Amino acid sequence: MINFSLKGKVALVTGAAYGIGMAIAEAYAEAGAKIAFNCRSQHHLDQAMADYKAKGIDALGYICDVTKEEDVKKMVADIEQKLGTIDILVNNAGIIKRIPMTEMSTEEFRQVIDIDLTAPFIVSKAVIPGMIKKGHGKIINICSMMSELGRETVSAYAAAKGGLKMLTRNICSEYGEYNIQCNGIGPGYIATPQTAPLRERQADGSRHPFDQFIVSKTPAGRWGTVEDLQGPAVFLASDASDFVNGHILYVDGGILAYIGKQPK
Repeated sequence: MINFSLKGKVALVTGAAYGIGMAIAEAYAEAGAKIAFNCRSQHHLDQAMADYKAKGIDALGYICDVTKEEDVKKMVADIEQKLGTIDILVNNAGIIKRIPMTEMSTEEFRQVIDIDLTAPFIVSKAVIPGMIKKGHGKIINICSMMSELGRETVSAYAAAKGGLKMLTRNICSEYGEYNIQCNGIGPGYIATPQTAPLRERQADGSRHPFDQFIVSKTPAGRWGTVEDLQGPAVFLASDASDFVNGHILYVDGGILAYIGKQPK
């Protein structure tokens, strides 16, 4: 029988105070996992804990800057003490700065690289020894279509996500022999509260220009939802994916497969 159950597994989802991270954590809890997550402020932690409780999830939350190695080590050690060895890590925490490259400061570029690429290295490094000792582990990196494509104003983000794709493959290469699978999920354009202004109808009833652009480029003809990411995330965290390693699963409605419609 195919085993998608996560019963008894311990999952750490970074940046899971809301959005994609929370949706993945919710799916893991529904599949039976014990949930730990982090965020960077007391305000977000308090709100997230209330949201998890409302969903019936007894999550363990931390304020932790995942770019700081000592803080990450302390968080992982506390999770191991309270819940057990981490079986599943989702490196979800990330930022994007939409700034033309020649206008972006080196400090801004480095900040994006630090959070989107260096942090997954730091957190993965912290959990891998426990996974080796336990004899199995799942690491899932939230990549992006920008792991494959460029676009105006996202030079740092695309560089980080391209690097994260290759970090995913290298963790697979280096630790696959220890029964650790490291894969990535590359979301397409997902409908979240943050993207809601881009999907609002205009005064004349027409779609927002960016909404028109995304829908026209997506064979599915719609934006994705956070729920679209839950099944793939559970699959990659479960025993059903034990021979899937170093793969980036693009959940994008087909954008990467599609050249786009011919202009009329």
